[in-house]
Amino acid sequence: MKGIQKTTEKNLMVFSGRAHPTLATEVSDILGTPLVPTSAYEFANSEIYVRYEESVRGCDAFVLQSHTAPINEWIMEHLIMVDALKRASAKRITVVMPFYGYARQDKKHRGREPISARLIADLFKTAGADRLICVDLHADQIQGFFDGPVDHLMALPLLADYVKGKYGGQALAVVSPDAGRIKVAERWSARLGGAPLAFIHKSRRTDRPNETVANRVVGDVKDRMCVLVDDMIDTGGTIVKAADALMEEGAAGVIIAATHALLSDPAVERLKNSPATEIVITNTLPIEPEKEFDKLTTLSIAPLVARAIREVFEDGSVTSMFDGHA
Repeated sequence: MKGIQKTTEKNLMVFSGRAHPTLATEVSDILGTPLVPTSAYEFANSEIYVRYEESVRGCDAFVLQSHTAPINEWIMEHLIMVDALKRASAKRITVVMPFYGYARQDKKHRGREPISARLIADLFKTAGADRLICVDLHADQIQGFFDGPVDHLMALPLLADYVKGKYGGQALAVVSPDAGRIKVAERWSARLGGAPLAFIHKSRRTDRPNETVANRVVGDVKDRMCVLVDDMIDTGGTIVKAADALMEEGAAGVIIAATHALLSDPAVERLKNSPATEIVITNTLPIEPEKEFDKLTTLSIAPLVARAIREVFEDGSVTSMFDGHA
């Protein structure tokens, strides 16, 4: 009787949910690995069904889904995809979520509130995820919510290099939309050759979402092109108010740079009518054609995500992608 031969060759397989297939296809093209054919649909009562059309046994699985609106539907599909991989004997499952749903609910502001970002991490762990890959988490502490490795990718080099290439000849200032994101602004400043820093001092209502009460600029922005940086744009109210405040302080102009473009209504109208010269975002979330406008520039995050997947698959270093600043 011949002995059973075992293969130790690793098998990279990439899977995509239905939330952002364009990004997933771009990532798979860069990797040179086609997306695994998947059947996914809803039953009459809106329950989601998923089945992979080929064997995944023993594979190193990377399952990509951006948590865009309707966010609860796509998170549930993502979880079901992970569960299907686990039950089909995938060797290792890495969840790739360019945008981490519920990331803003990372702590309790008042009594009787949930910490939903922790719940999301627990759900994916329970479903069978071994590792997470995320882009620009709303708070670094979310990495500690997941019981396993979390690769936290940063879009800052991509965004900052674009801004530097287009506006580097002007006197720049980097502006944080609030005091809590000064560290991110400092990284931007270093990337832009030591541009001076400023921030917006604001009061935020805890009883009403997406609403700030007052804005005051702290720092010298007069006659400078201000790069207003944030991790996400949701309804656009906060970032547009900040742009208005900068112009009132004598800024030469404003560029808004953000990783995640949620663009919930009425964000597009607010941004169109804002004093910002350009709004630079990435495609971590899909942008519907009706939400595109002249001042909006979208940069692809696919090469960054693909490289991270390759590093994880080959047991390389994701940290090295950011010059040691992970």
